[in-house]
Amino acid sequence: MIRCIAIDDEPLALRQIEGYIDKTPFLELTGKFNSALKAMDFLQENEVDLMFVDINMPDLTGLDFVKSVSSKAKVIFTTAYREYGYEGFQLDAADYLVKPIAYPEFLKAVTKTKERFFSKKEAAETIEKNDKYLFIKSEYKIVRIDFNDITFIESMRDYVRIHLETQKPVMALMGIKKMEDFLPKADFMRVHRSFIVSRSKISTIERNRIIFGKDYIPVSEQYKDVFQEFLDTRFLK
Repeated sequence: MIRCIAIDDEPLALRQIEGYIDKTPFLELTGKFNSALKAMDFLQENEVDLMFVDINMPDLTGLDFVKSVSSKAKVIFTTAYREYGYEGFQLDAADYLVKPIAYPEFLKAVTKTKERFFSKKEAAETIEKNDKYLFIKSEYKIVRIDFNDITFIESMRDYVRIHLETQKPVMALMGIKKMEDFLPKADFMRVHRSFIVSRSKISTIERNRIIFGKDYIPVSEQYKDVFQEFLDTRFLK
C-alpha cells in the first residue's frame, strides 16, 4: 500500500483527491491538509510515500513546500496553471496534473508512479512458504497465513483478498496467479479467473456456485470441467 497525503487550499479540490485516493486500491490516505504549513507539521512525525501537492497556495506555495521539506516521498503536483509544469519537474516531481482532474488521468499518473518508484516495494511479496502456511506482507505487516484457515481467495485488480475462517480477510498486493502458484495444488483449485477455493472447505454448491456463508463463488466455463472432475471423484450416487 502506498501511503499518501493530499494538500490543497481549495476544499472541493481536496475532497476530489481524497475521493480518488479512496477508490484506488493501492493507495492509502494518511492525511489531508488545507495548507502546506499543516502538512509540514505532520511530516515531522509521520512518513509517507506519495504527496499530492497543489502549487498555488497562500502563505507557502506547493513548490516552496517541496523545496523545504526533507521527506523522501514522491510528489505529484496538482494545479490549474500549466506554466508551473517545468519548475515542478525540475524538483523531480513524479507527475503533474492540471485541474480539473478526471479520475482516468489521476489513475494513469499514480499507476505510472507506482510502477516507476514502488515496484521494489511490493507489499505482498511472499517471503517464506512450506506445505502448511506462508508469510506475506500486508499493509507493512508480516502476516502468517495457515493454509487450513483459508476458505477462498478473491482477485481485486492488483490485490488479492484472502478470506479466512478465524479472522477478517487479509489484503495483499499480489496477482492471483502468483498466489495460485504458491498454494498446494492438492488443497486449492482455481474455479474462476477471480477466485481460488479451498477444496476441503467446499460444502454447498448451487447452480454452478460454491457457497461460503453469504459469499457465492461462481464456477466459470473455463474451469467447469476441472471442477466437475473434482466432484465426480467424490460424488456418491
